[in-house]
Amino acid sequence: MAFPIPTHLPRKRDNDVSTNLLSKMSDTPSKSLTYEVASSWVTELDNTIRETKRRIHDRIQADLPAFESQLISAKSVQERLQQLSSNVDELSKSISDAESGLIPRLVMTLTQHATLAQDVSDSDVRFNALLHLSQCKKQLGELTSLTQQGKLPEAVQASEVMDRLLAECPEPLDSAEVMHNLKRTARAAKDRALEQLNEAYSRCIVISAEEFLIRTSVLVRQSDTILTLPSILSSIPPASLSSHMNTLRRDLTMLYIDFICKQPASISVASHSAAVAPSEYKLSIFPAPPTTHNLVSRIENLAAVLDFLRDHLFPHLPYSSSFALSLCKPITTALLNHLLVPSLPSSLDALPSFLQLTHRAVEFERDYICGVLGDTSPEKDVKAWADAVGTHYERRRRVDLLERARAIITREDNISDAFRVEVIVAEEASPKKHLMDATVAPKTVPPVEEEAWDFEEESSTQDFSEENGWDFEDDVEAKQETTGGSSALNDNPPPNEEDPADAWGWNDDDEPTPPDEKDGSTDSSAWDDPWGDEPSVPKPAVVAKPATRLEKVSNKGKSSATSSAVQSPVPTAAPPPTPAMPSLAKQGTRDLGTPQQYAEKESYLVSGRSQELVTLVEDVLREAAELAKSKILPSDSQRSPVGSILGLTSSFILDLYRALYPVTFSNALSTSPKRAMFFSNDCLWLSGEVKRISALGSVPSPTKEKLIQGQERLKVLEESWFEDVVDNQCLKVNEILDGTERFRDTADQDRYDESESAMNEVLQDIRHFAREVKPVLTKTKYFNAIGSIVDAALSRVLSDILALSDIPEVESHKLILVSFRTPGGIYCGYLIPVRRRRTGRL
Repeated sequence: MAFPIPTHLPRKRDNDVSTNLLSKMSDTPSKSLTYEVASSWVTELDNTIRETKRRIHDRIQADLPAFESQLISAKSVQERLQQLSSNVDELSKSISDAESGLIPRLVMTLTQHATLAQDVSDSDVRFNALLHLSQCKKQLGELTSLTQQGKLPEAVQASEVMDRLLAECPEPLDSAEVMHNLKRTARAAKDRALEQLNEAYSRCIVISAEEFLIRTSVLVRQSDTILTLPSILSSIPPASLSSHMNTLRRDLTMLYIDFICKQPASISVASHSAAVAPSEYKLSIFPAPPTTHNLVSRIENLAAVLDFLRDHLFPHLPYSSSFALSLCKPITTALLNHLLVPSLPSSLDALPSFLQLTHRAVEFERDYICGVLGDTSPEKDVKAWADAVGTHYERRRRVDLLERARAIITREDNISDAFRVEVIVAEEASPKKHLMDATVAPKTVPPVEEEAWDFEEESSTQDFSEENGWDFEDDVEAKQETTGGSSALNDNPPPNEEDPADAWGWNDDDEPTPPDEKDGSTDSSAWDDPWGDEPSVPKPAVVAKPATRLEKVSNKGKSSATSSAVQSPVPTAAPPPTPAMPSLAKQGTRDLGTPQQYAEKESYLVSGRSQELVTLVEDVLREAAELAKSKILPSDSQRSPVGSILGLTSSFILDLYRALYPVTFSNALSTSPKRAMFFSNDCLWLSGEVKRISALGSVPSPTKEKLIQGQERLKVLEESWFEDVVDNQCLKVNEILDGTERFRDTADQDRYDESESAMNEVLQDIRHFAREVKPVLTKTKYFNAIGSIVDAALSRVLSDILALSDIPEVESHKLILVSFRTPGGIYCGYLIPVRRRRTGRL
């Protein structure tokens, strides 16, 4: 089949005759194929052959000598090729002939030699296996015989030789069945010998909770052989011996060392020696009665145990054993953790006897742990601990004292343990104070007894009460009936009743009614009598200057119900949030004279827990001073001075109180303002007591610095808790006032009812807060707390009203009703007239 020639191959330019003929033959169809055509092709081919022969002949003739030379060479090569082929055939026959050939004869010889070598090798392996098997059998017989005779040390040595023979077993023999049986038998004999050794060890060394028995020799069971303890210990394999020593150390530590260090015990040592029976030594231990308790005797008991081990056990141990050294750490740990540390005294009187105990412990460590047990390490734990015994004692006392403080702090409050602390407050009779007095309508206050403060329960037999004095319990209308006051919106207030507008200074131009001309009604405050001590310097009489602008507002308010007093407020002249604003004081006062000082007694409630903590701090400082003066503990320049750690515990008690109490009683402090104010009072009183204690000259400087820091932190904590309680109450009031929706659309009755309900809720919330904190706080702090809350409420109300864009007439009237009449009860109850003297003058 023809295929195209690649283009990269060279091509002959002129095709030869045969190619041309073949092309013609392939191109000629069968119908055109005739005799003449075929004859022409043959003729053409013959001519081409003749031409080719002619050219060849001409070429040869042209270089005839060279042609003849090449012809002779070609014939010579042909002859030599024929000769070489003949030689190769003969050589191949001599090498590969099946009968006489070299290779077949060589292969036959090599096969015979390999067979002979294999036979020799098999004979050698069989001989070595039989020889090794005979040695193993002989050694097994010896091992079995020694085990049966009770010669256990020799049996152990024989078992080692047997193990070595089994490990060196030839490979063909290792997989034989006879070898498997031999290994099982040898392992059984070895296990039996080791079992008898362990049994002999268990009879030589017997340890229990009551006694520790050591036998120097023992009779092997089912034999007449007697084995000594050293031979038994040296014959036991290292792994088994290490396990036995670990078990013995554990039992010694648990049954003897720890037991002796934890409780009193009695120890006795007995020995028995005979010519026939083996020698034995017994250490007996049993608990001693508590009446014979002596800590030094425990160390003597430990010394007796180590003497027993040194005389009767350590000499029999192998030289490579580290059993004695392994007892150093358990004994040191037991001395520290079970004897010295738990025995740290909790009083200064017991410290000398404890120092004797530590001295004996140091001697024990030097003589026994280092001498008998051979501890050569430079770290001497017992001596290092004994050198710092003063520090350990003070730290132990610190832990006990802090635990005692923790019990006091986490104990539930008992109100029966609380007590009142009186403080003297020096106040300045400033013009601002006189203005506050002048803006309140005068009232006749009769003398009352000290119980009128009424911290715990309101007295039902008193003519005056917190309800009358503060008006935090009744509604606004009831207050007006009780106090005789009238709202600024009334047209014609009764002449003998107090007008609440006077509180704002709107009626300052009216003539004040003298106290004697008043009617017989008296509205006393709960604050008047308990704090009504006569001051050292009487306050001068104050005459308030009438406020002309406020007078006009007041007259307009009294003219009619639809007067301009209920119109929308003028933005440029907004009413002040509180009645004691500086602007009002400037308008309503004349020359008030020189300010004078007066002293007043106040009291606040403090828990009994605080008194216990102060007593504990004083006891700690006293104990630290006694410890430093006693000179019982040696002083060391590398450590802190004696008593310093114990003295610093006083500040740690305060830190523990500050950290633990708010967390332990977090729920009660967050839900009860009274409880939170109670805690603030405790911090205040503790701060003062700590300041008093730190001022003593006997307190060391480091302790004094810590106490001063604690006092400052307690002061900060007291102020922050007081402010947080007030701030939380202000936030609560602010949330309630959100219900007014900034007094928008109060002309609508529903919106008016909602605003009035929110204002009444604010009033009741402030009353409830006042009832809770009044028995706890001083009068000054009580006024500050209530004043801040009331000021926040009134400021929010005024800011909401002033933010209104437009106030119609009807809405203005209702805003007056809901925003000024309702908080009037708060205001009139908060401003309390200050009594000048016990004569009843105000």
